[in-house]
Amino acid sequence: MVDTSPLVKSLKVLVVDDSEDDALLNVLALRRQGFEVNYRRVEAEETMREALEKETWDLVLSDYSMPHFSAQQALAVFRERTLLIPFIVVTGTIGEESAVAMMKAGVNDFILKTHLKRLASVVERELRETGNRRAKYDAEVALRESQERYELAIRGANDGLWDWHIREETLYVSPRWKVLLGYTEDDEFAPLPSTWRALMHPDEVESIRSQLIRHLKGETPHFEAEQRLRHRDGSWRWMLTRGMALIDPTTGTAHRMAGSLTDITERKRAEEQMLYDALHDNLTGLANRAMFTDFLGFALGHAGRSSDYLCAVLCLNLERFRYINDSFGHTSGDRILRITAERLSQVQRPGDVVARFGGDEFAILLDAIDDPNDAIRFTEQMLDELAKPVDIEGNEVYPGARVGIALSTGGYSHPEEMIRDADTAMHRAKQHGRGKFEVFDRAMQGTMLRALKMEQEMRRALAEHEFLPFFQPIVDLQSGQIAAFEALARWQQPDGKLVNPAEFIPLAEEIGLINMIGRQMLESAALQIAAWQLQFPDMLLRVSVNLSGKQFDQPDLIEQIDQAIADANIVPDRLELEITESILMDNTDAIIAMLEAIRSRGIQILMDDFGTGYSSLSYLHRFPSNVLKVDGSFVRQITEDHFSREIVRAIVLLARNLGISVIAEGVETAEQLAALRDMACDFAQGYYFAKPLPSAAATALLAERKVW
Repeated sequence: MVDTSPLVKSLKVLVVDDSEDDALLNVLALRRQGFEVNYRRVEAEETMREALEKETWDLVLSDYSMPHFSAQQALAVFRERTLLIPFIVVTGTIGEESAVAMMKAGVNDFILKTHLKRLASVVERELRETGNRRAKYDAEVALRESQERYELAIRGANDGLWDWHIREETLYVSPRWKVLLGYTEDDEFAPLPSTWRALMHPDEVESIRSQLIRHLKGETPHFEAEQRLRHRDGSWRWMLTRGMALIDPTTGTAHRMAGSLTDITERKRAEEQMLYDALHDNLTGLANRAMFTDFLGFALGHAGRSSDYLCAVLCLNLERFRYINDSFGHTSGDRILRITAERLSQVQRPGDVVARFGGDEFAILLDAIDDPNDAIRFTEQMLDELAKPVDIEGNEVYPGARVGIALSTGGYSHPEEMIRDADTAMHRAKQHGRGKFEVFDRAMQGTMLRALKMEQEMRRALAEHEFLPFFQPIVDLQSGQIAAFEALARWQQPDGKLVNPAEFIPLAEEIGLINMIGRQMLESAALQIAAWQLQFPDMLLRVSVNLSGKQFDQPDLIEQIDQAIADANIVPDRLELEITESILMDNTDAIIAMLEAIRSRGIQILMDDFGTGYSSLSYLHRFPSNVLKVDGSFVRQITEDHFSREIVRAIVLLARNLGISVIAEGVETAEQLAALRDMACDFAQGYYFAKPLPSAAATALLAERKVW
């Protein structure tokens, strides 16, 4: 069949000619006839071979005779590549015998340079014939490959074959077809298409029938369908059915159809597993972030269509999860995560989605709630469930969580925005202590941005050692002399400005930088003790350093303390550590063991802010402390408020009976100092003696040897 389709007018031509002028004449002849020509001229064997190897060409035009190269040589190089493109010789003169020899060797045509007007028509003809030759060649290759493929398939395929004679209503199935469905080769089947239909899954009969009809009408080139067929054992097996119909040219209707049957059950299972894995957390089986985001997107779409619809997103982090991982290992950490997933699923309402985003981050989509209070009530119930203890290697661990809540009333258009705001609220909840939750409001967004900026500044300040200890004296109320100092972390910026600790300490605790700051305070305080031991050897000064509850999440905390003492070369009992009552809420055997190990080194433990917690007395018998520090809120009212005075008196008496010393914080007046002495309080600190002082000022105060 001759190809009469219009030719593409754009040509890429390789010109073999030693004359640029002659090459350009050939190109101009083609351009005058409407061809868009891009060309390259070569005149040697090496450059021609390189051009054929690296680029694709539509046509080769070659001069017959050149000083260092000939058309015969060019044709030999051309035939090395077995290219299906025209090779035309453009020459001044050529003998008949030479022309015949060249045509036999593979040249498509000759054009005399005096008849270049013929070049375009010859090129068009040769390109068309080349297209036909290429189509014939491709068809022959495809036929050979098809025959080989069919023969290989018949010999080695694991597929079943079927042959449907449509007019006769008979169906042949191969022995392998039967085996795929659990039958033996000898089992007889009624040779009817209805037999096959009876094996089909009911949900797919109509769709398969529709696909077959479309193919038999010639609307699709072939039939291919994934379907379930009933196995002899009663199970459903996924099969890939392929086939092609033969059309009667006289009637235009299909009279026969044949194809194959392939068992794809394992592939479908693998696909289902891959889909499941793509949307679920492999540790807990909960939805993952991608699946959660999709469901939230649907919910927000519903909220956009219905003003009555309300949903909420809860983001939560487990407390002390890193400590559990570091102390008991990742296996125990994974167990905590699985238990958390189970507890969240237990409180989950129908229609809600529970997800794990990674690490100890979980999220819950509360679907179709009546009002914001529903979200709060659910959160309280959930926190109660998560607060239950978990046994880890014989130790009771109380995971707990902090939760952030975002409501769809925020006008969200993208799921990630709502997740972001719930996460922001969760971080705010972290600043408010254990077992807390926060509902997002727009003010939090600005707060979060300011916190991010401060975090960057804090990381820079840590690298520049801008966090320094300021020292507030602790006075012995019997001698009236300075007995110790409390080292308080201060952030002194390059311009000398001090950042309020209330601004950076909570953020540092939240993002984990408190550990680095605490370590620097330990090291600096130990070095200051060493300096004062040299300068005031008779004073035996002690310095107390505050430890954040977050620092106890570090498994190497004790090693850090030992290292600071060793580097400064001081006696361990010169260093004291202050811990707030809030650490008692994380009362685990591991923390108690760490505190006992610290005390065994001769380091005293001071319980700071005593009296402000609601569980102090119930935990005091287990808490290995040497000193109680009475909170300044009581001390400042000791001369004016009878209730506060009696609280302080009771704490002093309790401590004396337990063999524990007492430091009264917040002393601001001589009257408060006198009242404390009347109660036989051991030590006091506060602005009455001095504000927290930089190292040089504290040293100068010591040198005064002042007595109060």
